[in-house]
Amino acid sequence: MDSAADLQLAFDTSDLAADLALAYFESGVSATLKADGTPVTEADRAVERLFREMLSAARPEDALLGEEFGRLGQSDRVWIIDPVDGTSFFSRGDPNWRVHIALEVAGSTELAAVTAPALRRCWWAIRGGGSFESSWPREEAEPKRLEVSATSMLAEARFDALDNASRSILPPSARPPASPLPLVELVRGEIDAFLVERYHIWDHAPWILLVEEAGGRFTDRTGGRAGDQGGGLYSNANLHSQLLTALQYPARP
Repeated sequence: MDSAADLQLAFDTSDLAADLALAYFESGVSATLKADGTPVTEADRAVERLFREMLSAARPEDALLGEEFGRLGQSDRVWIIDPVDGTSFFSRGDPNWRVHIALEVAGSTELAAVTAPALRRCWWAIRGGGSFESSWPREEAEPKRLEVSATSMLAEARFDALDNASRSILPPSARPPASPLPLVELVRGEIDAFLVERYHIWDHAPWILLVEEAGGRFTDRTGGRAGDQGGGLYSNANLHSQLLTALQYPARP
């Protein structure tokens, strides 16, 4: 399959999904709790349905995996969907939520697109092609190629983590105030590392590729690079091995 065609499909579907999610956001929705205790809204389900309808029509042989409705199909090409990443932000009127889509081929994420409609920003990457950021919709501005920081000393690094418990185990150097968009700050080179202990594959999948294509690295809890192991460490390439040692993550050769 042509990677350019796949990327265009990701753009087309995520743009329509972002428009739909934004309409729900602007009208206001309330959240309920799923069985696992995480929040969900009517928008999460409606946006995922839209993704599934469009992707199934365009790529009927591909599999789908979404947060709200699980997996459909057994192809080694899997579209991974998070219809509203940051539902707690979304339901309380905070603009820091995103729409995620990624394509995994034979276990490797090959393209990713993240859209923040309420912020009018988007980010995307394709394997071997770099990571980019632009305003959203994309035609309004030239994209900017993203690069992680070049910091190489732990004492000079800036770290963030998903929650206070994770932040407390980071090296005792400069920790910026907690950000709603730490991985955006990482691919922009504004922070140097981000530790997350409880993400799902639909949270990780686009960001592993975005960080790697911006020159950074990701290591999961097993020492691999998979998004389905719950947590992991993102950082720039210069600090990564030092941080794996400091945090006792089981790095592979």
